[in-house]
Amino acid sequence: MKPADILIAILVAIIWGLAFVASRIALDEFSPELMTAMRFAIAALPCLFIPKPKVAWSLLIAISFTLFLGQFLSQAYGIAHGVPVGLTSVVVQSQALFTIGFAAIAFGERPTPMQSLGIGIAAAGLLMICGTVGYDFSVGAFAMLMVAPICFAVGNLLLRGARGAPMFGLFAWLCLTAAVPLFVLTLIVDGPMPTFQSLIHMSLTGLICLLMIGAISTSIAYWLWGRLLRDYPAAQVVPFALLVPFVGSATSSIVFGERFGPLRLAGMLTVIGGIAVMVLAKRPQVLPKTA
Repeated sequence: MKPADILIAILVAIIWGLAFVASRIALDEFSPELMTAMRFAIAALPCLFIPKPKVAWSLLIAISFTLFLGQFLSQAYGIAHGVPVGLTSVVVQSQALFTIGFAAIAFGERPTPMQSLGIGIAAAGLLMICGTVGYDFSVGAFAMLMVAPICFAVGNLLLRGARGAPMFGLFAWLCLTAAVPLFVLTLIVDGPMPTFQSLIHMSLTGLICLLMIGAISTSIAYWLWGRLLRDYPAAQVVPFALLVPFVGSATSSIVFGERFGPLRLAGMLTVIGGIAVMVLAKRPQVLPKTA
């Protein structure tokens, strides 16, 4: 990779790590539904100037509801109900485990021995983390958070069907497709008046956090990441995503004073280690089709 693109990959990872912290701060002012809706509404603004990509509505909705709506709404619910930001950033990255597993089922992509080892290591780490649930946050909050990497993985696989579509325009329209139902959900769950009050009494800090997670983390960072994946093999780009949980955990420790017990910390490091083994392994083989 060119030095400039390496710096871009590192920058994207830092942005995504900081976005977890920005989300936690924004949730002091907004409900999970409203914050997520605003995130995608901001990121969808380019739709005013960019035509819809040549992707079927059914596929566009399926990708949007998994990769964006499901992933980020469950993240917001988990954080809002007490799951530490640093732990959230690690759990979300476990999507690599689910992506490989679902690809094996849906596309017959047989994991390599190294990927299988990585899956086992990451799964062991998640079990270690599960052993710490119920003390500082509820089982329900953690269960909701676990929806995020699953939706992330399903969205990754569905995204294959949109190959060839302009990356920036595709992600803008995916954001629009997610924002509309999220605003409807916000009005149903929070009510019209509380929603209106949250928006008009928004603080400068809240606005900055929304711009961070909407314009910078969702719109710009995803576009930069997509450009890197277009120009380089995934094996060269994806490992930089391992920086995300380190940035998220370090920043949340500084901003919120988060500390992790030995078992949870060991589980987090084990998950990251398993992910590293998976993403650095060779590409999986495709199982031969049988008659």
